[in-house]
Amino acid sequence: MKQYLTLLLAASLASSAFAQTDKKPFKPTDFYKIPSVSDPQVSPDGKWVAYGVSTVDTAKDKRVSHLWMQSWDGKTSIQLTHGAEPASKARWSPDGAYLSFLSSRESKNGSQLWLMDRRGGEAKKVTDIKGNLGDYEWSPDGSKVVIVIGDPDNKGKEAPKTPKPIVVDRYHFKQDYQGYLEDARNHLYVFDINTKKLDTITKGKFDERSPTWSPDGKSIVFVSNHDADPDRSENTDIFVVEAKTNGNVKQLTTWKGHDISPKISPDGKTIAYLRQDSEGYNMYDQNILCIINADGSGNQVLTKQLDRPVDSPEWSKDGKSIAFLVDDDRERYAATYTLANKKISIIPATRGKVSMGDITAHSAGNWVATLSDPYVPQEIYALEAGKLRRLTFQQQEWLSKVQLAQVTGFQSTSKDGTKVSGVLYRPDSTSTKKMPFILFVHGGPVAQDDYSFDGTCQVLASAGYAVAAVNYRGSSGRGIDYTKAIAADWGNKEVIDLHGAVDELVKRGIADPDKLGVGGWSYGGITTDFLIASDTRFKAAASGAGSALQIANYGIDQYILQYDNELGQPWKSMEVYNKISYPFLHADRIKTPVLFMSGLKDFNVPTAGSEQMYQALKSLGVEAELILYPNQNHGISIPSYQVDRVERYIKWYDKYLK
Repeated sequence: MKQYLTLLLAASLASSAFAQTDKKPFKPTDFYKIPSVSDPQVSPDGKWVAYGVSTVDTAKDKRVSHLWMQSWDGKTSIQLTHGAEPASKARWSPDGAYLSFLSSRESKNGSQLWLMDRRGGEAKKVTDIKGNLGDYEWSPDGSKVVIVIGDPDNKGKEAPKTPKPIVVDRYHFKQDYQGYLEDARNHLYVFDINTKKLDTITKGKFDERSPTWSPDGKSIVFVSNHDADPDRSENTDIFVVEAKTNGNVKQLTTWKGHDISPKISPDGKTIAYLRQDSEGYNMYDQNILCIINADGSGNQVLTKQLDRPVDSPEWSKDGKSIAFLVDDDRERYAATYTLANKKISIIPATRGKVSMGDITAHSAGNWVATLSDPYVPQEIYALEAGKLRRLTFQQQEWLSKVQLAQVTGFQSTSKDGTKVSGVLYRPDSTSTKKMPFILFVHGGPVAQDDYSFDGTCQVLASAGYAVAAVNYRGSSGRGIDYTKAIAADWGNKEVIDLHGAVDELVKRGIADPDKLGVGGWSYGGITTDFLIASDTRFKAAASGAGSALQIANYGIDQYILQYDNELGQPWKSMEVYNKISYPFLHADRIKTPVLFMSGLKDFNVPTAGSEQMYQALKSLGVEAELILYPNQNHGISIPSYQVDRVERYIKWYDKYLK
């Protein structure tokens, strides 16, 4: 018997080894195959979870989202919508009879509200509204929905031969994806499902968002900035309005920083929400979970002692606790706050090398969540009795055919003693010799590289590189002091931390000191420029959507609040702007060949920043190339461009590091 088991084990190992070698390395074109899973919505009876899946239509070179439904027991998976037109934002009617969603099919006015009868039959369009439909929520009795609608624009209309002049008079007048900001606003409306009547709930010069009904259906809680000039602050507050035309509006919070994400308790007595850590404008801040009575009294701050950013608050079905997500040193886990004992409890099953994306209540003590890990993009899980049970397997098909890189955590110590955390990618688990190396720097800077699936780092590692993603000072997940350490001091402590991480990996024999590369997008591109201007150790760089002559961005990007509040107005603070423009003003110190990239419609970090650095290096005779993606904003969204970008990364690094 023992001999038989030994033979069986050997055969199993041989089969496993064959299956492993049968897989092909993860390549840029595999990006076309990765679905995006999001927005789980639990049916009122708890038997189903509706959710969205977006996939690439290679013929049209775009992503298309459709709705799916998964049974709570995990046995049944159904695709609900099909076709060329996307469907998104699925929401259950309170009685579970209907599933609503937004789609632009059969519409000349953009996305409209559709209803799908769960008893059978085709979905039906129920609105034909001019304007941009956004968030919406069913009323508790299922007779109405509250909808956020943006003022109508010219989308869907035939463009005039000579467009009208763009007229703006706002302090904050540019925004990526939106373009030049005229005086269009987002307001709340209530749509009656049966009569098709649309009532205007809010109006004026303010934007409203995040509407949620009170359990009695008489009022709607929402978020807005009612400062005299909303453009000059990020001071959003929580408001409540009667759910009728010309209804009374009451402001519930008064914190001079943002108050967002209101969620009303099942009994309607308490509102959970997120509050900015400090008052006034602050780029380097983190959200704290708070509660307030429905009448605006009794404000309580719940998670300040965590000193970690939290988000996605959700009430339990019984209203006894609030679940939320926590960013904590490369992890993103779930925790609960229990009102009775005022205790914060981490849900152990969500700790470790995983990253939570969403969490929503299912039943007493049970939740539905989205989760990713270094080897699997986001899927939906049941969080049942404190244990995770996977519900969806949308990633299974493409993952079964690729060999992914090995992912481990590591830590380094900067020259000033700061402890820094990172994530390391290597082609496989047998990688023991020193390798060509890429430091890939995250943007933000208030963000973190965590244990979620990272396609860019994976594809670079699969191309034969050791790749490190490092949470330099300025990153989130390490406490507010760590995050705000770089305020008005860009390119200093981040550079110290990133060089320290490279030193550590060289010392460990992982990174070849003669074959070092660096790259990043957005603030990662900005930091890349600082790194190559401060040291010639990098033999290749890829700087995406960056900027270096920072004074030149004043008035051409969307960050006027940050400039005026963090850096100061240029005519008063020229020394600050010169200091953080080090890569451009010392471009003659750069010897690294650089691949610059940008989207031509980027109002976040406009193309000018990449062009200026490219021109400087070309003038100096340093090897450089500039790649511009037409009609792309800060985030490159066209699938073929996404593939092109990582293919160019690999080609550029191969040229100089191999």
